[in-house]
Amino acid sequence: MAHYVNNADFLAAIKEYKKQVLDAEAAGLDKPQVSNYIGECILKIANHLSYKPNFINYSYKDDMILDGIENCIQYIDNFDPDKSSNPFAYFTQIIFYAFLRRIAKEKKQSYIKNRLIKEMPFEAFELQEQDEDGTFHNAYLDYMQFNQSDLDDYMDKKTAAKKKKNASSLDEFIGDPDEPISPTTTP
Repeated sequence: MAHYVNNADFLAAIKEYKKQVLDAEAAGLDKPQVSNYIGECILKIANHLSYKPNFINYSYKDDMILDGIENCIQYIDNFDPDKSSNPFAYFTQIIFYAFLRRIAKEKKQSYIKNRLIKEMPFEAFELQEQDEDGTFHNAYLDYMQFNQSDLDDYMDKKTAAKKKKNASSLDEFIGDPDEPISPTTTP
């Protein structure tokens, strides 16, 4: 079975790039550009990862791919060929977490947008339908009221988790207030 990225060739290209970076630093030159082959490999990894079932149906899939590529280029110097011979796995993980960060950002933006729309006055919507009994209602507002509790629960859980994390790290920093501070211990 032919793979879309040959890991051995990719590793050789990364090693050559790292050598070019070291030579440029020694000569006092700017950092060299990533080769086309490395760029193609990263692009292929990002594109193929975006076809996984958990990433396929997002409308902002192109933004996810671009974020993944950007993060790979940003962290390419952190890959150490002496410690790992699998750049494919390294860059796949970087892209995977870039996708998750983009999804979280977009969900937050969607939540904010939906809250703003919900809080707008009813008259601001032109999209109204007339019921059989002659009364008007807004289909989008009905939908938002149905899903708003789910969004509120999601944001409440995120806020509570942040508060809990911040409180626990503050407790670790401060320590026990009843314990006396001795001259040998540093706070």
